[in-house]
Amino acid sequence: MRTFIFIVSFVSLVSCNNDAGNDKNNQDKEIVTTDSNYHGNSKPGNVNPEYQKKLLDAKQYYPFDRWRESYKNGLTQYTEINCNKAKKIFDDLVDDLIAAGENITEEAKVQLFKKAIFKTNVLNNEIEGLIETGEREDLCELTDKITIACGIDNKKYGDGEGLASEWREW
Repeated sequence: MRTFIFIVSFVSLVSCNNDAGNDKNNQDKEIVTTDSNYHGNSKPGNVNPEYQKKLLDAKQYYPFDRWRESYKNGLTQYTEINCNKAKKIFDDLVDDLIAAGENITEEAKVQLFKKAIFKTNVLNNEIEGLIETGEREDLCELTDKITIACGIDNKKYGDGEGLASEWREW
């Protein structure tokens, strides 16, 4: 039997602004999904075009171009570079969900979201004022759109507020 192994790992960077007692960003995070988490008729790695389209369509809710416009209005944290860093986190999430395939377990998909939200926490700690009230709403809505696109009921998480609320510090 073929074993499908999907490994995603990352090391969270520690910001000087983190609390000493808060070690969740200081630990290596590793997610391993094996064939026991894969349930479906298609082979791992085969991408369902409809699934891929749903995830790519979720990018229409990206707020990052609007954030860049804020730079012109004096909000200097929204540089092209900073907005691209935030965009990359969500591009990577969508790409990882597509690469993993529609038929991985919900738990494995949730772990990919967890990785993305941890990365946004780190980015927000690195760039003062990046995620304020409006941006928080943007990212929560975007996370919900991606959650739904990959077949997860976002209301099951974060006390009904969605997956971002499970781990976000912003």
